[in-house]
Amino acid sequence: MNKAVVLDWDTVSTGDIAKEEIFSPGEMTFYGLTKPEETAERIGDSEIVLCNKVLITDEIMKACPNIKYIGLFATGFNNIDIKAAKDRGITVCNAGSYSTDAVAQHTFALILQHYSKVSMYREYTESGKWITSPTFSAFPYPMYELAGKTLAVVGFGSIGKAVAKIADAFGMNVIVNTRTKPENSRFEVVSIDDAFRRADIITFHCPLTEATKGAISRERIALMKKDAIIINTSRGPVADEQALADALNSGKIAGAGLDVLEYEPMRKDCPLIGAKNCIITPHVAWAPLETRRRLIGIVNQNIRSFLNGTPENVVNS
Repeated sequence: MNKAVVLDWDTVSTGDIAKEEIFSPGEMTFYGLTKPEETAERIGDSEIVLCNKVLITDEIMKACPNIKYIGLFATGFNNIDIKAAKDRGITVCNAGSYSTDAVAQHTFALILQHYSKVSMYREYTESGKWITSPTFSAFPYPMYELAGKTLAVVGFGSIGKAVAKIADAFGMNVIVNTRTKPENSRFEVVSIDDAFRRADIITFHCPLTEATKGAISRERIALMKKDAIIINTSRGPVADEQALADALNSGKIAGAGLDVLEYEPMRKDCPLIGAKNCIITPHVAWAPLETRRRLIGIVNQNIRSFLNGTPENVVNS
């Protein structure tokens, strides 16, 4: 019998997924959200800890010596002190590749909003303006075709590949920036600066590393075409938000679509609030119902594998 705790269930379910869908190895306690000052007390003597974004530091691990396993409802694990966990013999497992299709889909939702202006035309129609239109078709907001445009994909893992596949179906010219040359890919691999320089749309699907932090910089934005747009569904700190806001407000680039920010939830002083032609969604690309159910399936399998002595998706081995 293993004692387990879920620290931030509300980040996984809004009530559309039952707690019973989580594999329980014994006594399991659920908390909707957990504040930093509550973490150690809530973990207590639990051996298995499940969380999404709760910060688990070496200090927390020291205060909760029974922890044997930390399972993440996420691919990223920046919230866990991985070195401390390894030193203390704690296994940490993440959930990868569960959101590939969902994030690729959301990427194109952001792109199509810029190119087809669906929400703007919906508002136009609902306001009654089409009723008073002198012609059968009203198109005051400029629209553009994706076919023939150049899409630069930065990061060519599973999500980047899925985005490139969709772009290819639209008839776009796909170029790729990646750390390693992809095998069996017909897409041209370019430098990051060339990606910014050549793209009509540049979209980010890279992990957050020292190399990618601030990759969307003032200097690189200056390389872009004036009618180009930036899409980021990867990690917020990939973008210099002030530089991006300045470029949008000055008309240096045509627009941006973001599902991630440097600080989440968004802060009141975020420079991108109200920025011209900037669409921001609240980190939801990963969150369709089917995607979250797939995530839970991976988390459940990770728990079972750990208990069977053959852990999978270990990030601190």
